[in-house]
Amino acid sequence: MYLGEQLISPTEARMRLSAQLGVTGIVIDTRPNTAIAGPDGAWDPGKIAQLRRWVEGFGLRLEVMALDVGSILLDSLRQPERAAAIAQRLRKDIQAAADGGVTTLKYTVAMVGITRTGVVDGRGGMKCSSFRAADYKPEADARFSYWGVVLPEDGTKGGTSPVDAQGTPETCGQVMAAESGGVSAADGWKAIEYLVEATLPTAEKAGVRLACHPHDPAYPPGGLNGVHHVLGSIDGMRRFIDLAPASKSHGFNFCQGTVAEMSPNPTEAVLEAIQTFGPTSGINRIFMVHFRNIKGGYLDFREALPDEGSVDMLKCIRAYREVGYDGILCPDHVPLSDVDPGRERFFSFCLGYTQALLQATETK
Repeated sequence: MYLGEQLISPTEARMRLSAQLGVTGIVIDTRPNTAIAGPDGAWDPGKIAQLRRWVEGFGLRLEVMALDVGSILLDSLRQPERAAAIAQRLRKDIQAAADGGVTTLKYTVAMVGITRTGVVDGRGGMKCSSFRAADYKPEADARFSYWGVVLPEDGTKGGTSPVDAQGTPETCGQVMAAESGGVSAADGWKAIEYLVEATLPTAEKAGVRLACHPHDPAYPPGGLNGVHHVLGSIDGMRRFIDLAPASKSHGFNFCQGTVAEMSPNPTEAVLEAIQTFGPTSGINRIFMVHFRNIKGGYLDFREALPDEGSVDMLKCIRAYREVGYDGILCPDHVPLSDVDPGRERFFSFCLGYTQALLQATETK
């Protein structure tokens, strides 16, 4: 295992910092990634190869890129012709990634964003994104949820409010629950199955792994505001794998924080999921890891730095080693602070903490 960072439109200075912090692998999370698109809007393999070589110029590896699925999930339920057009573009993007030398693509099945209900103070007054199902209100959802690559509002009034970003390309097709028309559990699975069937054959043929981010957060029984999160449990994750049980291209962007949110016993849930989907389970389903922590658990948590949350991160590192996972570990969803507006200090802390855990568990 080794350190990775997930970056949006990184600059040369940011790449140099990653290299100096000991990072090995880079995940480009730019969505929509217009810089590598051709005239038809689909990715250009030559531009991907150029991006890969640029990353390699810093002594790093471009390991994963974000496949922007846009509104295909909801469109598959409401506007099938539009969904078909997006599916065609996604197949082109997958092939272009392979031709450009990138063999893992991550994507999300979030239709209504990553739901949060507020921001609470953490250690030293840092601002931590939080979710309490009992506090859910649409207006809080609009302000405090993650929308594509748009961060939640932290209460400091710095930068654009997520409310103002609704409908922009950076929200990646995700909408407010009230605008979704409701998504039943049956419809949730129907949409996910559509996406998998539309993209997986191309990925398999091209030798590309598709890393799915589960629903964040788990919703209560019966859903929330008319929407169900079917990939909000380990059982749901198992059902997802069963859509293509023999495929080596079908797996997870294993968000450890998201899995922790699925249970009142976060550490136990994460350990179970690692054992269930890791390499020793048969076919490895963990294609990359968001190595992050939360404070709390099912239906009531806040995001946290890795050393102060409810998940035993040392046990998790040992579990990854036990199942034979040898891939990338990326920090994600770090808190916000007015003294670290770019969050680079917090990300640096996460990287150092993760590296220390890796060194502490090395077999001599």
